[in-house]
Amino acid sequence: MDGPDKFQFAIDRGGTFTDVFARCPGGKVRVMKLLSEDPANYQDAPTEGIRRILEEETAIKFPRDQPLDTDRIEWIRMGTTVATNALLERKGERIALLITRGFRDLLHIGNQARPKIFDLEIQMPEVLYEEVIEVEERVVLKRDGCGLPKDPSIKTFVGSSGDSLEVWEPLNLEHLKHELLGVLSRGIRSLAVVLMHSYTWSSHERQIGELARSLGFSHVSLSSEVMPMIRMVPRGYTACADAYLTPCIQRYLDGFCSGFRNQLKDLQVLFMRSDGGLTPMHSFSGSRAILSGPAGGVVGYAITTYNHKQPQPVIGFDMGGTSTDVSRYAGEYEHVFEATTAGISIQAPQLDVNTVAAGGGSMLFFRSGLFVVGPESAGAHPGPACYRKGGPLTVTDANLCLGRLLPDYFPKIFGPSEDQPLARDDTLRLFQELTAEINRFQSGRPGVGAPLSVEEVAMGFIRVANEAMCRPIRSLTQAKGHDTSRHVLACFGGAGGQHACAIARSLGMKTVFIHKYGGVLSAFGMALANVVHEAQEPCSVAYDADSFPLLEERIAALERQCIEALQRQGFHRSQIDTEPFLHLRYERTDCALMCSAKGYPASVGSCRVGDFQAAFNSRYLTEFGFTIPSRVIVVDDIRVRGTGSTGIRCESRIQPGGQPPRLEAVTKCFFEEGYMDSNVYLLQDLTCDHAIPGPAIIIDRNSTILVEPDCRASVTEYGDIQISVGSGRPREIGLELDTIQLSIFSHRFMSIAEQMGRILQRTAISTNIKERLDFSCALFGPDGGLVSNAPHIPVHLGAMQETVQFQIKNLQDDLKEGDVILSNHPCAGGSHLPDLTVITPVFRPEAPRPVFFVASRGHHADIGGVTPGSMPPHSKSLQEEGAVFTSFKLVQGGEFQEEAVTEALMAPGLIPGSSGTRNLHDNLSDLRAQVAANQKGIQLVNELIDAYRLEVVQAYMAHIQANAEVAVREMLREFAERWQRQTGALEVESVDHMDDGSPIRLRVQINKEEGSAMFDFSGSGYEVFGNCNAPRAITLSALIYCLRSMVGRDIPLNQGCLAPINVIIPKGSILDPSPDAAVVGGNVLTSQRIVDVIFKAFGVCAASQGCMNNITFGNQKTGYYETVAGGAGAGPRWDGRSGIHTHMTNTRITDPEILEKRYPVVLKRFELSPGTGGAGQFCGGDGVIRELLFREEVILSVLTERRAFRPYGLQGGSPGAPGLNLLHRRDGRTINLGGKTSVPIQPGDVFVLRTPGGGGYGKCEEREKAQTPSKKHSRSFAERGSVFDYRMAQETV
Repeated sequence: MDGPDKFQFAIDRGGTFTDVFARCPGGKVRVMKLLSEDPANYQDAPTEGIRRILEEETAIKFPRDQPLDTDRIEWIRMGTTVATNALLERKGERIALLITRGFRDLLHIGNQARPKIFDLEIQMPEVLYEEVIEVEERVVLKRDGCGLPKDPSIKTFVGSSGDSLEVWEPLNLEHLKHELLGVLSRGIRSLAVVLMHSYTWSSHERQIGELARSLGFSHVSLSSEVMPMIRMVPRGYTACADAYLTPCIQRYLDGFCSGFRNQLKDLQVLFMRSDGGLTPMHSFSGSRAILSGPAGGVVGYAITTYNHKQPQPVIGFDMGGTSTDVSRYAGEYEHVFEATTAGISIQAPQLDVNTVAAGGGSMLFFRSGLFVVGPESAGAHPGPACYRKGGPLTVTDANLCLGRLLPDYFPKIFGPSEDQPLARDDTLRLFQELTAEINRFQSGRPGVGAPLSVEEVAMGFIRVANEAMCRPIRSLTQAKGHDTSRHVLACFGGAGGQHACAIARSLGMKTVFIHKYGGVLSAFGMALANVVHEAQEPCSVAYDADSFPLLEERIAALERQCIEALQRQGFHRSQIDTEPFLHLRYERTDCALMCSAKGYPASVGSCRVGDFQAAFNSRYLTEFGFTIPSRVIVVDDIRVRGTGSTGIRCESRIQPGGQPPRLEAVTKCFFEEGYMDSNVYLLQDLTCDHAIPGPAIIIDRNSTILVEPDCRASVTEYGDIQISVGSGRPREIGLELDTIQLSIFSHRFMSIAEQMGRILQRTAISTNIKERLDFSCALFGPDGGLVSNAPHIPVHLGAMQETVQFQIKNLQDDLKEGDVILSNHPCAGGSHLPDLTVITPVFRPEAPRPVFFVASRGHHADIGGVTPGSMPPHSKSLQEEGAVFTSFKLVQGGEFQEEAVTEALMAPGLIPGSSGTRNLHDNLSDLRAQVAANQKGIQLVNELIDAYRLEVVQAYMAHIQANAEVAVREMLREFAERWQRQTGALEVESVDHMDDGSPIRLRVQINKEEGSAMFDFSGSGYEVFGNCNAPRAITLSALIYCLRSMVGRDIPLNQGCLAPINVIIPKGSILDPSPDAAVVGGNVLTSQRIVDVIFKAFGVCAASQGCMNNITFGNQKTGYYETVAGGAGAGPRWDGRSGIHTHMTNTRITDPEILEKRYPVVLKRFELSPGTGGAGQFCGGDGVIRELLFREEVILSVLTERRAFRPYGLQGGSPGAPGLNLLHRRDGRTINLGGKTSVPIQPGDVFVLRTPGGGGYGKCEEREKAQTPSKKHSRSFAERGSVFDYRMAQETV
């Protein structure tokens, strides 16, 4: 490696530490780590790192109080968490939001889904803006077939995407100027602007930007410039983030520059963006800076670990103090184009870095018999217990307890005066206390093994932490059709080396790679990275021969932009590469893939740039398992990524030592086998001819690497560590309860259900399952009892258990290997007919009957019936709602029964006024996908049985069910104790009503000693002549949801939750109707009232909106369905959230721009309805107002509740306002549609939906006395990445 003439610095300024990688003149490498904040010693950590290295290497004094001379510096490259921290802590610039009139609360409502479905106190990140200005302007897309009267005064324009637009309301700049001056006078200097359809026609936004800057605003973020992509909500969030963060970054950069002579004007200073490319300092903006630091690590391991000659994909594993970052590289960087950080969806190219729990500082808990790691973190202060600041037990403490961290090799920087070594005694004392607590808990339970030692407890937490980190790695790889075991694990970060071997072994990986600069790999990656400039614009054409000339022209124009921008930065044309991308999707789907034609040269029938269709089909097939050859492919965006190659490589070969490795020490480490002598080596003493068998510890300056037994570490020619991972000694597991193994099995059972869901989502074809993720997958025991259910769609909880148990009783010996059962009938545990459940028994050679069952339930968009969508508002019998399956053999003897299931799906068409399924192709495709998901579940169950034995797996199935039972019994005992103390009674009761007056009545009797309860719904109304009848399974789902919410923490969701509960539901009632009763409203409406009644009985919180507000419209050409948010109920410590979905639903709503582009409507308003939440000491949340103007003839159907009976308040709180459904006819009439109806609509009619508010809690006069509840700032991490976004999407259905 040739050395540079001057110093080169690459720096990662993290939240806790700043890492500096420096190449000195002559080639010497310096690495330094210092605190990011140390105001007593220096103002800025990166500047201080540069100063120290210059001073030490040149022997010239550089006083701290004087700007640094840059004559000896060639370049500086940096990544920083300044933007991320400002976003997490909400410490950005004061900003105002300018948005099209009628949408003032759009970014508050967002996608209307709550982040944690069981949290009754709904905590959402605060919006970034202080004030909102509604802009008087309106642009709509021109629509063929629009039935509205023509207005000759309306101007028409063509947007950059090729769409035609009409200006219905010109921009009122005069009125806006007055509003802006008011904002300016209140000290706000930064603006975010987002207008409807500005992604394609930005004229109004540009005029606003010019006006604002002329008035003196220092920063204006126009959404059309920040990221010109369709979807108003994430584009608005991105513009807000940019306006909120860019001034903070600019202030930091100004401060950084001030530490150098000439303000760094003559020096190349580059910053790492979220997409893994460097950009000049003046171009570094807030919306592109969120992953600035982690992106450097991805670049680092991608360049140093991946071998292009022998390509093997790599998983990046960056374990820090608070959290762990997981990513993947297989020859190309994997980007996502929308990701959520700290509650804000950012629309911008970002590396797919998945941040998950279980960092070194993740806290350890023992809860209801389970070992739990994180997500709470001890942070830097107080830090782990061993830091001598009174902190809690953490993963770091567990490693110290087991002898895997050696205090003698840590700096003495701990304790209040920061001059003490790690405190192993403090760690051992707390572990002894926790071990005693665990053994006390176990001593009272039957079938429990011997008491645990301190080391066994610490080892248990390490195993649980490892399993928690394995789950997102499996998800990241298998979600895209990749085999996890075929990857190399690239480990970096301070804490990862202690866990790498165990995680690789658990995932079946054979190789771990740890770079010699693994402790500072993010900084090192910045030294290796290239400079990137991107250009992007929206598009709206089909990918076909007619559009090729346009695509080629636009790609060429964007390439010129990138080349010119990089040439201005000093790159020669020979150093510049451009790569074009098209954002492609199949028509009538939302699943777009950003595709490069790299590797797919132009062919006959493709555009000249490359064969994008072949690239799209190949990637779609890999990720989803199929293609749709007959479907048109649509281009949503055109993007070009320009790269200026720096040509920098910082690797140098090391010479063999010719001697055995120098042994530093021998220590005792605890492993599964017990304490073992482990050799200790210093990395700096090792050379490329050294191999280290495990167990051993290799110590670097910034990290500790554990080589486990049956593993072997070798040193590469560049001085890096490569570990060959053996399979390890099999661990014998008995049938008795081992609480550590229980926690491991909890993760494994849940992982089976999660991986089934990934297969279903990949292989399904319908929008409902593939994109809205409206499905659940679950594992059941031989008795049909639920073992694990993922993800947690509330209305599916527990309901599938009823379905499986019905099939066991109904089919008995007729259930054979190779059979798959299809069912949706309410009497067979169904919820409503569109939810089709596919059940597969798991057979083993050693057992005559099924040993487990796997099942998947998916919502099919249409299965026939009297209305499209199979959700008629006025159905009176089950037959009107679609095809019915009780115990239908979908697969018999291994053969898919296509002809028979087709006949059954078309059967409703034989009933007058009804139709068979309107989308047979999607039904059949999705049913095959459900069968495939079940097959994956069977494979995973068999692998688990092969690893542990059938008896052990079934024993732990029972143990995990008993664990859920323990948590529910504890909750019931605590409530009984409190209630008896307050009232002297052990009984609670409540009643609420449906809008037709039908009562839902509940009486609960609690046995305090047993921790059990009788839930008696006797006295509830009769079955109704309508569709609000709720099958028994719905009541059980609502009950499990309520119990889990009242427990208040994560517990396994399985049949154990209901073990302490006896449920009485009267036959023939609205909660257990006759087999032919209509039930579609019971699933979406009555389920909410059951929840209201249970929470009212226990006094948990006031009623939420109690409705899903089901809205459907359609004609022969199109059909649309949505549910709409309302107000959440207040509780004893919180105000209810406004404009949110609650309890048994969590459906995302369609973005306004997508809605108007695809459907014949104009969304006139979507905002909160002030004052609709009930007053009280804590106020209920407000409902929303949603106005739809129709442009074509359609049939509108509404299926709603809480239009007569208001959501109740509690403890003196006022009820929430009822909802209201109005229709403004184009002839001037206004009609109250009532709660449930279908009505023909004419162009020009406007439907106005006002959703209910939530009830208040406590008396109004107490509100002023009550302290405002403080915001919770738990020391947890900010999850992010595609795995997190998938889980959030899965829980928002």
